[in-house]
Amino acid sequence: MADMEAGTLPVPGATLYYEVRGTGPLLLILQGGDGDAGRSADLVDRLVGDHTVVTYDRRGLSRSTPHDPARPVTIETHADDVHRLLAALTDRPALMFGSSFGGLIGLTLAVRHPGQVSVLVAHEPGAIGLLSAGRARFAQALEELQETYRRQGVAAAMHTMSALVGIDPAGLETEPGVRMQEQEPGERAANLRFLLANDMPALSRSALTGADVAALKDTPIRIVPAAGRTTPRTVFPRRCAGELAGLLGTQVMEFPGCHNGNTTHPRAFAARLREVLHGTA
Repeated sequence: MADMEAGTLPVPGATLYYEVRGTGPLLLILQGGDGDAGRSADLVDRLVGDHTVVTYDRRGLSRSTPHDPARPVTIETHADDVHRLLAALTDRPALMFGSSFGGLIGLTLAVRHPGQVSVLVAHEPGAIGLLSAGRARFAQALEELQETYRRQGVAAAMHTMSALVGIDPAGLETEPGVRMQEQEPGERAANLRFLLANDMPALSRSALTGADVAALKDTPIRIVPAAGRTTPRTVFPRRCAGELAGLLGTQVMEFPGCHNGNTTHPRAFAARLREVLHGTA
């Protein structure tokens, strides 16, 4: 693994923890779900030879501590955190990969601070505001997910979420030799609680609609809609990728694996990401 530099950044209402590895153009990875700075370490290892890769703990996860944990966090707040992190690290537009919830943050940043991003690969973004059909049905599914968490707890809610994004935990395929990254049980449980209690409601309330969606169509950023090769086309993040492609007049670029292919297929995923980021796909 390349040498790692860790740092913290004070932002309004929180302190962010981040990690920097490698050399070359800056590439910021926005994790999905409860993923923190270390979630896609196998992917990062395969990118640091020609990229300066930045990962971070999203506000409320692991070492990025909010001053008031009870205060709701919006997608706009998460995007502002990324804006401030990029401003602290570089004065040039960055490459960006955003997965799922991270893809929604990346799209929100692209609307509000387009000068900070050169390329955004939005992999199955949880951007319900992009849906032209079925939005109410998927919004209801997200509400039911939150109700499952309130009534039955983390395990039941995560089972529901896996179905919602098209992941079959019992049949999950990985590249040979891949070991899924593990967090300390207590930390993982805390991150999942924060995700379900704070970030999933924020996703449901996302303001990425109307004028924001129109702004994406005219953005100077090269936005690349992406999806897992084995993700069912009916699940809502895959539908969001398709709607984004339609909006931009482009196609969905397929990546190895399903919704979490960046962790299950890091070798092939890194190769594909490098091609897409630099326009050689």
